[in-house]
Formats: sequence, C-alpha cells, structure tokens
Amino acid sequence: MPNERLRDALLRHGLSLEQMSKATGVDPKTVERWITKGRTPYARHRRAIAAIVRETESYLWPEAIAPERAAEIAASEVVKVYPHRHSLPREVWQRLLHEATDEIEILVYAGMFMLDDPSLIKKLRGKAMAGARVRVLLGDPASTEVAQRSEDEGIGKGTVAAKVRNALAFFKPLDGEEGIEVRCHCTTLYNSIFRFDDDMLVNTHVYGFMAGHAPMLHLRRLSAGDLFETYSESFESVWKTSKPPKW
Repeated sequence: MPNERLRDALLRHGLSLEQMSKATGVDPKTVERWITKGRTPYARHRRAIAAIVRETESYLWPEAIAPERAAEIAASEVVKVYPHRHSLPREVWQRLLHEATDEIEILVYAGMFMLDDPSLIKKLRGKAMAGARVRVLLGDPASTEVAQRSEDEGIGKGTVAAKVRNALAFFKPLDGEEGIEVRCHCTTLYNSIFRFDDDMLVNTHVYGFMAGHAPMLHLRRLSAGDLFETYSESFESVWKTSKPPKW
C-alpha cells in the first residue's frame, strides 16, 4: 500500500527521490519503494526523513514503532500536567507565544481568558507578518454544541454562546489578515488546544466544570511520538469541518 503521507510530505517540501537518496544514503529506487510500496525504512532513515520534512515518525509510519516503545515516548512528550488551566503560569503562555515562528493554532469554544491580554491581536498579527501560520477556531454561537456545553457547565443555556460572540468581536480585527484565518466550528469539543510550533497546551474538558478549572497538559512534540500528533490531527479534523464566522 502506498505511503501517501510520505509522498505528500516530500511534495510539500519540493523534495525529489534523488534528494532524499542523498540525504539518507540509499538508492533512489529504495526511496521510491518507501513511497509506492509502503516499505518501512530503517529507524535511522526514518529519523532523518522526519527531520527533513518536519513531520513525526509516528505520522509518516504509524505501525513502525512497537506499542511498548510508543507508550514510553508518549510519556516523554508530557512536559508537565497542571491540575487546572488557571494554575498554568502566565509566563508559560507568554514564552510559548513569543518563541513560536511557524504554527500557532487555537481551538476553543470561546477562550475568554485569552481576551485578558489586550496585546494578543497585535502579537498574532506580528507573528503572521513574520511568516507564521495562525489559525483560530471558535465555536459557532448558534450551534447546539455550544448551547449544550453551556448547560453542561451549569451556567445557563446561552452563556457560552454570549462568550463566543464576545470572542468573535475581539478577533474580528484579524479578519482578512494575510497568514491568519479565523473560523467557527460546530463540533463537540472534548479538549481545547493551543499549539505553538512543537509545544502544545491541551485543556481537557470535564463535565460539570468550567474549562478554567479543568486540567491542562503541556506537551512537546517528539519525532517518534504519538501523543502530540493525536491532538494535532484532532485540530485538523475540526478545521476541515469549520466555516468562516458570520461577523
């Protein structure tokens, strides 16, 4: 079975079979078989390719790593667990945003705590101007999912929807900015996700609790890891179903 993930990664980076052959020290025909036949490269070649195309080994070759080893790597991807989102030091947020250069992704329903930073719009605009891709996903305030989340938190059916509308007004100045996209989603959100390049903050959602009182995971992407990639793919799944907001 062809390895379409590897094929796509090479195409996105404009890499030929010959270039990968030189980078890995194997024959171009071997590289071709990795793609067209789905052959699995040796570990040293997987690491080299993953570094070149800036993808994880677990994404390019999901079956290549033994379950026991995958579990060990996943544990190493967890930088720290915070019992509540509000216990995450503010300087961590600021540092991760400041150091991000390529990918900034936000998946929330409303994320009202972000609005406490009046300079956030300026910071995101600056990151996009410097070449980063910024993607923001907010809940659709008219969706049943947002209404249900509001009831699950015990704060009234329309409360979260009102928060989303406030968040949309906050992010509206970014509408049309190059390198920045703001969309709305209608998914049942099990986690809020905040990605800053190879670091990610995952705010779990707990029934009956507001997000600020739920746990927060700080993850760091590892080449052979699977945990970071799982949440990254979840973001992509929501992104594909999202639509531009009705400002």
